[in-house]
Amino acid sequence: MQMEVLELEEMRYIIRYPNDYKVGQKYPVIVFLHGAGTRGNDIEKLQNNPFFQITEGYEDFPFVSVAPQCNEETWFDMFERLKRLMLQLAKADFADAERIYLMGNSMGGYGTWQLAISMPELFAAVVPICGGGMHWCAPRLKNVPVWAFHGGKDPVVCVDESVKMVEAINKNGGNARLTIYPKNTHNAWDDTYKNKEVFAWLLSHTKQEAAKTEDKYNDAKIYG
Repeated sequence: MQMEVLELEEMRYIIRYPNDYKVGQKYPVIVFLHGAGTRGNDIEKLQNNPFFQITEGYEDFPFVSVAPQCNEETWFDMFERLKRLMLQLAKADFADAERIYLMGNSMGGYGTWQLAISMPELFAAVVPICGGGMHWCAPRLKNVPVWAFHGGKDPVVCVDESVKMVEAINKNGGNARLTIYPKNTHNAWDDTYKNKEVFAWLLSHTKQEAAKTEDKYNDAKIYG
């Protein structure tokens, strides 16, 4: 698969194209947010991330993969740049705007939850892996299918972080599911990238007509 490295406001990102890529054709897109171990300015770290290493072995991987590299402490330190990249991506010549998906692990799992909450109208489905988020914002994801993954013995990010998010989404009429690997510690990502059903599930979803976003946390007496 062909890769290129581009840059937006000093944030470098990789675009990897499928084997049968043709200029002018529209493709489903996966945006991938890596974990804390891939931070920095060494783009080879990102190229060697398990997401790329594992999915590179697929005979048919139909997605254009877009992966920014975090050169700050966390994704939240560069969140506005991330959002601008998403808006740019949605207009890219290769992007099927109805099939833009979001996936991330660990620190990128937190980034995935928050980016989806901030821009729910952009994504057809999301896969947060061993992350967490502000579960009181769950109504914003009621129209975005979610499949979350977590290790049952995770000592870094408690599995309850994913449980709270998924339960809150479903309580508010959303469509979220959670797979817990009972024997896994923090690494819930390798098994997820190796599971071809995950990518088939993504492809089964196109962006829904976004209903009015529900915000139920704007009562100052309750939420401060």
